[in-house]
Parts: sequence; structure tokens; C-alpha cells
Amino acid sequence: MIPFNVPPFAGKELEYMKEAIENRKICGDGPFTMKCSKWMEDRFKSPKVLLTTSGSTALDMAAFLCGIKPGDEVILPSFTFSSTANSFVLAGAKLVFTDIRPDTMNIDEKKIEAAITDKTKAICVVHYAGVSCEMDEIMAIAKKHGLKVVEDAAQGVMSFYKGRALGTIGDFGCFSFHETKNYSMGEGGAVLINDPAYIEKAEILREKGTNRAQFFRGQVAKYNWVDFGDSYLQSDLNAAYLWAQLEMADEINENRLATWQGYYDGLKVLEDKGLIELPVIPEGCVHNAHMFYIKCKDLDTRQSYIAFMKENGITCSFHYVPLHSAPAGIRFGRFDGEDIYTTSESDRLVRLPMYYDMAKEDLDTVIEKTLEFFGK
Repeated sequence: MIPFNVPPFAGKELEYMKEAIENRKICGDGPFTMKCSKWMEDRFKSPKVLLTTSGSTALDMAAFLCGIKPGDEVILPSFTFSSTANSFVLAGAKLVFTDIRPDTMNIDEKKIEAAITDKTKAICVVHYAGVSCEMDEIMAIAKKHGLKVVEDAAQGVMSFYKGRALGTIGDFGCFSFHETKNYSMGEGGAVLINDPAYIEKAEILREKGTNRAQFFRGQVAKYNWVDFGDSYLQSDLNAAYLWAQLEMADEINENRLATWQGYYDGLKVLEDKGLIELPVIPEGCVHNAHMFYIKCKDLDTRQSYIAFMKENGITCSFHYVPLHSAPAGIRFGRFDGEDIYTTSESDRLVRLPMYYDMAKEDLDTVIEKTLEFFGK
């Protein structure tokens, strides 16, 4: 079997986890947590990066930091994972879904302004497959209307838009280090605080509502419960696992990009014949090869292709069911405008096996069987 995903493993994860245990500091904000946070702050030029228990809780923090209150509205794409929506629902917001662009599967920046009302407080963009949304236009719209921007960059670690790291462009950015991501600690994430004015508030929110971080810096004599908060700190054991991969971030990135390019080159003949569509990387975007997908001509072809690949020992997968059509999406939100591309493009998309250190022979087999299916 060729699996759909294999969690990344750089080689030193167990060594560093053992070191974390020997440090007698395995709770949150231990030495490895600090190393990971500092690495991302330096590499991505973000004022503050705080590791969290998941990409989902990073989004929770971003929603609370935006000051979302019950009755507020948040604009977001329908083509995303439930975590993107749940965080704003948790804060009490009404979800306003908009259509996507068919080329990148990202939110259509041309549809955002029409969805803004006097209740709109934030725009949440999702950088699908590690390919950036059109952030210049989105940030201009947000500035014009006085809105916060949250970047769901769960899939975007090591991706860039016009030289800026994804997650650092909006007010807040959110990474995921789930086992399916390019860099993993099993379960984990990070919130990027791009406005220094929110750093202290974010630390308090993350530390159960206490000013514990200020206490450890010697800024207060003792720490107290000072505001609403929760426990968003991941174990230093998780951070130790992640650190082994961040040390090799460029090697992992280059390896994935080579696999992505292998897929693209091997399957381009099918696109040239009009049988499938391949991913599009707009000018100014540097992606991280988070996934490789193809688009079939319709839902029936996609399902037949997935079944054919499974028969040949290859696991391929569809992706998101649009949130506005899901029971919770109907309950918590509404779709603004017309669903021109969200559902139709979702029905055609299928993801191919993609992971760090994928064997060349496995890549060749996936390409060979794909060519065989569409050759029939």
C-alpha cells in the first residue's frame, strides 16, 4: 500500500524528547517550546509566536483576541475545515461564507466587500494547500472597513506571499503542527501575534487568564488571575518532537517541493489533453508543497478514480465538504452571494499521496496508475 500520509520524522525526535524529560520540564513553555517559538519569530519576522495545543486552539485565541462578541459577523470561505468556523462560533459570531476562486481554491477577494455589514468584525482567510490568498487586496478591504484579519495558515508554514511569510500579514496568524502537516508534533499549533500591542493580552489568554508570563519576566511580584483565559500550552515533549523538524525545515521543504514537482511534470500531459486540471501557483506566491491535488471533470470521475487507485494499493482522498452545506454550517452561518465554485470545485478535487521522504518508486507508481486510469 502507498499511504495518503506519513507523519514527518527527521531523526532526532526521540533524542530531544528524552532530553526534555531529563530537563524535568515537560509542561508548557519549557526549553524546546522557547526554541521553536524563537525560531519562528526569527525566520518569519513575527513579533511574537506562541505554541498552542493545536491549530484549532490557535484559531480560538485569534478569535478572542479579535474581540469577537455574540452577534458579530465573520467572513470566511466555505471551503475549509470545521476548525476555522468553530473558533468564531465559540466566540459567538455569525458565520458569513463566501465563494472561492477556482484557480487556488482560496476565498475570492472580489466577493468579500459585498458580504460586509455593520455587524462584520473580522475576515478569516484560509491559505489552501499552502498557496496564499490575494492578501494585498484583502488587507486593503479590511483597512477600509476597520476589520481584523485572521490568517488560517494551518497548511502554510514555510509559504510566502510577495516575500512575506503566511501568517504574518494579517493581525493574527495560525499554524498547525498536526501529524498531517509539513512539520508536526502530533497535535499542536501556533498563534502569531503580528501587532505587539496584543502580545500581553495573548499571553494572559493562553495562561489561563493569569499574568504568569509577566511574573517570570520579573515584571510583577506575583501572578494573579487578571482576565478571561484558558490553557492553550502544549507540552514541551511535543515541542521537542517539533524542534527536530524545524532544525531540518529547509531540507524537508525542498524534499516535498521535489515530490510536488515530480507529480506536476508527470501529470502535465493529462492537463494538456484536457482530462484533469493541476494546481495553480499565482505570481508572487511561494508555496510549501503541502499537498498535491488534481481536479477531475466531475464528481463521478473523481469517485471512480479514487476507487481505481484504492484497488491498486494507493490511497487518495477528496477534501472538504463545503461548510455552508453541513448541518452546523446551516445552523451557525449563511452563504453570501452565489455558490458558483465552492461546491462544484470541491466535487472535482482529489488529493494524492504526499509526505516527506516519499520514495521515488512510490511517486512513479502513483503517476503511472493515474496515467493508466485516464488513458482508459
